[in-house]
Amino acid sequence: MAKWGQGDPRWIVEERADATNVNNWHWTERDATSWSKRKLKEVLEGLVVEGEAGRCEIGDLKHVEGEASCNSRKGKLIFFYEWNLRLSWKGTVKESGEKHKGSVEIPNLSEENEVDDTEINVSKKKGEGDVLKDLMRTEGTTKVREALRDYLKALKTEFTLGMILPTKAPVGQELPTEQKPSGDTVQDSVSPQSLDTVGVKIPTVRILMREMFNSPADELYSIFTTKELVQKFSKCPAVIEAEKGGKLQMFEGCVSGEYTELVPSQRIVLKWRCRSWPDEHYATVALTFQDVGAQTELQLECKGVPVSAEESTRQCWKKQYFEEIHLLLQQSQDSME
Repeated sequence: MAKWGQGDPRWIVEERADATNVNNWHWTERDATSWSKRKLKEVLEGLVVEGEAGRCEIGDLKHVEGEASCNSRKGKLIFFYEWNLRLSWKGTVKESGEKHKGSVEIPNLSEENEVDDTEINVSKKKGEGDVLKDLMRTEGTTKVREALRDYLKALKTEFTLGMILPTKAPVGQELPTEQKPSGDTVQDSVSPQSLDTVGVKIPTVRILMREMFNSPADELYSIFTTKELVQKFSKCPAVIEAEKGGKLQMFEGCVSGEYTELVPSQRIVLKWRCRSWPDEHYATVALTFQDVGAQTELQLECKGVPVSAEESTRQCWKKQYFEEIHLLLQQSQDSME
């Protein structure tokens, strides 16, 4: 084995006194079965399907059989999942007002098949109402596939948040140079000068992001500090104690922290960490709210992010925070119209 600091760093296992499985080089596995059952129930139940024939709604997830796991080897994540699902549905024919029931079966949702190729069978109890069955076979199947994609997206982002542990940077090795921002996201150049030593003395990086929201600053601020609103956009139970020294916990414990500064409608500062980061290692997150006409520009500064967790952290804020808050605001606006 090459010594630390020599050869290609991707093929070197760092020696550490604390015996940490650095960067998950050795095979590690995390069971995602219980989490997946809750997430599948969340994304599938309550789906509404409407068309000229009538209106249908997905009911309970009657049968869930299978398992899911996330494995890590040499810093790469590998997903295994296999599910047999059965859902109930009920609907009303538009013209006659007749009500009908049926089921949706997904016999094999697995990593071996793309969602578009996954078999979805729709059945209906005896009697008339085939127009609703046809509606479920077409529009309903499309909605179910979208929900399954949401589950897989969450499995690969929300569940695995921070799963890859940081490793120290070899002497003389430069970190990636500046990446071009996409959309309204702006990221700092990542250079040796931007590294900090935090907690367990790991190399860290600062992330800057900007996002525009169709909301006044006070409303956006409340979304980050009100428990009910946080639970709406995160779709998970949360602990939100929005006061100095108050605790924060989101995404079923994947993210936790503490409020250190709050200026209503202007600024929030947090100690913030992912569950699988080294113990007691926190980043410092500063959220600044700027009124721009009828919109608000949110400026995010996240300092102290482990270098190897840079991409997953950026994706967490983009996918799990910003995109979900946009959806929450849009739903609120739609309900007022």
